[in-house]
Amino acid sequence: MRFEDIARDIIHAYKFSGKIWLRDDFTDLLEATARSRFNIEEIDFVMALPSSFIHRLGRGYNQCAGLAKALAKRLGKPYVPFIAARKLFVKRQSGLDEEARKENAKNSFFILRPGKTSGRTILIVDDIMTTGSTFSECALALKAHGARKVYCVSLARSIRN
Repeated sequence: MRFEDIARDIIHAYKFSGKIWLRDDFTDLLEATARSRFNIEEIDFVMALPSSFIHRLGRGYNQCAGLAKALAKRLGKPYVPFIAARKLFVKRQSGLDEEARKENAKNSFFILRPGKTSGRTILIVDDIMTTGSTFSECALALKAHGARKVYCVSLARSIRN
C-alpha cells in the first residue's frame, strides 16, 4: 500500500497516537503480503526492524515489535526480539532525501545475539519503507553474522518524487 492520504493517517494513528487496536487489521495486510511473496516454510523466525531506544521511549511502545509479534503468531513462527539493535545517535530517516538516508543507515545496526542468526532465514517487519536503506543495512548486518536469507515486509511504501 502506498503511504499517502488515508493510509498515512491511519498508520500515523497507530504509530504516534497509540491506536494499538489497528494492529489486527495491519497484520492482515502483512500476512497476505508475506504469504504471497515468501516461502513461509523456510522462515525460522520473525523480528521487528530495530528502532532506537529514544524513539520507543517517546512513543511508549514499539509499534514494529507489535506488528512483528502478531505476524509471527499468524505465520506460526517464533517472534525473536533483541537480535539486532540500532547504534546510538543515528538521525531519524524521515525528512532525509534518498542519498542522505543511505548514508545515515550505513552501518547503523549491530547484532546482539549472533548465535541466533547463523544459517537462519529471518523475516524483518517494519511499518513504513521509503528507500529500503534501513532494511538493507539491517539485512547486511544479519548476513554478516551468518543469516542464510533475510526477507523484509512493511505495512506501506512511501514513494518519493
